[in-house]
Amino acid sequence: MLTTTHWQMIRDLVAWIDSNNGRDQHEIAMRIMKITEEAGEVSAAYIGMIGQNPRKGVTHTLADVQGELCDVILTVAVALASLSDDPAGVFDAKIRKVAERAAATP
Repeated sequence: MLTTTHWQMIRDLVAWIDSNNGRDQHEIAMRIMKITEEAGEVSAAYIGMIGQNPRKGVTHTLADVQGELCDVILTVAVALASLSDDPAGVFDAKIRKVAERAAATP
């Protein structure tokens, strides 16, 4: 779970991005599309870690995959904080809802 300190750092990142890029509809769309870009980098790192492409062989490590996953989490958090005044509350409510659903599933 992201802590209060994490959410403050994310808000600071959003403010920094806002000061450079603004926060109009186009910019929000770019932040959402950035999630897909980062997810692609996770896939590429995993493919490189397992050496799935015989032409390239093993090109990445587990640490690379973990780092890319962290980039996805951070990018999602920035997008969420760009769209919500209470991103921590929105995220917490979603986690609780999914956990309740999972607990109710036999």
